[in-house]
Amino acid sequence: MNRTSKRTALWLTVILLVAIVAASALRAVQHRRAAAALASQNTSTPSQIELAPTDLVTVKETELDQSVAVSGGLRAVRSAQVKAKVAGELRELAVREGESVRAGQVLGRIDPAEYEARLRQSQEQVAAAQAQLDIAERSLQNNRALVDQGFISRNALDTSVSNAAAARAGLQQARAGVDLARKALNDTVLRAPIDGVVAARNAQPGERVAVEARIVDIVDLTRLELEAPVPAEQVVQLAVGARARLRVDGLAEPVQATLARINPSTQPGTRAVLVYLALDPHPALRQGLFATGEIVLDRTRGLALPASALRQDAGRTIALVVHDDRVEQREVRTGRTARDANGGETLVEIVDGLAAGDRVLAGSVGLVRDGVRVRVTEVASQPAR
Repeated sequence: MNRTSKRTALWLTVILLVAIVAASALRAVQHRRAAAALASQNTSTPSQIELAPTDLVTVKETELDQSVAVSGGLRAVRSAQVKAKVAGELRELAVREGESVRAGQVLGRIDPAEYEARLRQSQEQVAAAQAQLDIAERSLQNNRALVDQGFISRNALDTSVSNAAAARAGLQQARAGVDLARKALNDTVLRAPIDGVVAARNAQPGERVAVEARIVDIVDLTRLELEAPVPAEQVVQLAVGARARLRVDGLAEPVQATLARINPSTQPGTRAVLVYLALDPHPALRQGLFATGEIVLDRTRGLALPASALRQDAGRTIALVVHDDRVEQREVRTGRTARDANGGETLVEIVDGLAAGDRVLAGSVGLVRDGVRVRVTEVASQPAR
């Protein structure tokens, strides 16, 4: 191959390499442009969003309750612990948890044999003391006659008087012993002190119980109250007789209550004040259930929205209003936070910026930029099977 042919082959090789490099660079630029376009498409806000009817809340005039929040456990106003007043074997216990009892009803018995014997012993002591008194009184009568006749001295008569007095005191002591023995025998019978329901059965027949041992617990469910701590700065707003609305675990509907008492002292450590709310009767209420609610201080009417439907943006409170099928950000001025008078969610009073009937995006939708078009789609009902 001559020199001219070699030079031509070299130039062809160089041109081929330059073409390959240029094609690779062009493909890289195209890939970057496509990726940027895709990223821009993914990050841009859509021009239209679809909403379900549940994604909108309507501004409306409603009754608002200014209230003080309370929470705590329910307890019976009247409860009783039936305890053993005498020691012995528990021979009988006729009631179980959940059974209703009446005041004075016999609940059980402790073995009375020992106390029956003590009663008989005391009665025999009364008989012996009565006999001693009879002897002392006859001796006193005889000695008085002998003193009048001059057969015995005045000192002997005084001794007879003292003996008769001692015998009379002994008889009274023996009779008191009979009363104590009879009371102990009566105490072997366990009776309900109040009307109520058996809450606990703490002993079993055949068990030996000591004095003051707990046998049965009884609660009266006809009167239940909520004991709740309230911050000291809020107690000054409360007054006995104020109505309250409570939500009790396990009950779908709220329970009404009345502020019955306010403790005059604060609690050590927390500085809170205990208040006591009497609940209206309800068959499903039980001691120990947890309840939360509000004591109503004042009730007014005004425009309101759920607190979750308002958003904070750079120190402003805004609402995303759907107007002419577009999202419109509006700054609003709010008032107090209160509860729906029907016991619903927490509402915020709208003072300015919205009108009754305005539709606002619910808090679950998230933040949507101003001007985005919206379309509300009806949720299709499921066909019956």
